[in-house]
Amino acid sequence: MKEQSSRADVRPALSPGDMADRFQRTRHLSRDLVQGLNEADAAVQSMPDASPAKWHLAHTTWFFETFLLRDHVPGYRLHDPRWPFLFNSYYEAEGARLARPERGLLTRPTLADVLDYRAHVEAAMLESMPLLLERHGELVELGIQHEQQHQELLLTDIKHLFSRNPLGPAYAAPSKPPSTPPSTPARSAPLRWIEGPEGRAEIGAGPDERFAFDNELPRHPAWLAPHALANRPVTNGEWIEFIADQGYGTAALWLSDGWDWVRGAAGGVETISAPLYWRGGGRQWKQFTLAGWQDVDPEAPVTHISFYEADAFATWAGARLPTEHEWEAAARGRDPLGGLQLDRAGPAAPRAEEEVDGFASLYGNVWEWTGSAYRPWPGYRPAAGAVGEYNGKFMSSQFVLRGGSCATPRGHVRPSYRNFFHPHQRWQFTGLRLARSL
Repeated sequence: MKEQSSRADVRPALSPGDMADRFQRTRHLSRDLVQGLNEADAAVQSMPDASPAKWHLAHTTWFFETFLLRDHVPGYRLHDPRWPFLFNSYYEAEGARLARPERGLLTRPTLADVLDYRAHVEAAMLESMPLLLERHGELVELGIQHEQQHQELLLTDIKHLFSRNPLGPAYAAPSKPPSTPPSTPARSAPLRWIEGPEGRAEIGAGPDERFAFDNELPRHPAWLAPHALANRPVTNGEWIEFIADQGYGTAALWLSDGWDWVRGAAGGVETISAPLYWRGGGRQWKQFTLAGWQDVDPEAPVTHISFYEADAFATWAGARLPTEHEWEAAARGRDPLGGLQLDRAGPAAPRAEEEVDGFASLYGNVWEWTGSAYRPWPGYRPAAGAVGEYNGKFMSSQFVLRGGSCATPRGHVRPSYRNFFHPHQRWQFTGLRLARSL
């Protein structure tokens, strides 16, 4: 999940006790996610797009310390004045910072030092919570939402790190749905098409949302042409058919940039012939998961695919990717707390789910690529100051994903939530749902 630090829109405000409870539960989940890691696991950076687990823990703490305690609590002193340089991410207004590809060089401070830092800032936040909520409740909520984004990033970065280890270590033991006997794997629903609304639709966060990032605002009208969405995401079994039909080797299916990317001609070091973390061939595929190497479940949604792959598959299937307007119109009024999402530390992994009101996995399971470029809504204005830096200036050369994933903390997504990544990126839990024009 891309970090989106921006203006919050909170309505109505929670009580100090409720907000303190949300703050503590969020902080505790981050701590729980690293319980099984050793010092090396938490310090290593597997690629420039990823960050060490230790850095995620410290950066989310720096956010609270900087934008709340430092700026709004009289007399607060920084835990360590040297650390803002280490744990600032992209905030130009906050000055110089460690280059992102060098975060894995931080053998010091240790993991224990970072956990002490977290405890120090949490205590100061809880002590100052009534004062902060009186005037800056939107920043407290923003800090919680920001940490939830990093919880998903932390899991996906750990998965990428462990995947590079020839031993294929498991982050945690595999888990099964409690209602599914071990001998009866869940099955995906047959593919059906559900006609979507057409004509005028209201897009963006509305007054019923308690929180929204600035890139979800303002609410505005959009026009929907006749269309239909698939009832569920594309499955691994369907993706294996795409591979078997030479989908990765058929130029006519691919966008030009995608064809360069899949052949390794766009700066890559190898050609692409399957989703990230897959190995094998024919009908015998394995994939790396947070539980280690596992057989590919043909019924589960395919994940770890790029926008280029999603678009090529949709073309192969005689369909297309939905627009984000179409996706949001389908999601409006449906429960964003449903579906497979992150509730506690464990081996997040997509799986087949039952339909709810016609759709399966509209929320959770896998982020769904849309065909929409990440651009501002009409009338968009970024927030003033440092916290407004990193939505607006990312609105170039990226595509929107919707719906959340199995690694998204439950309660974090909503119909208007806009995630975004570059078209070649696929280490997040990214998948697709097909659409058709009617």
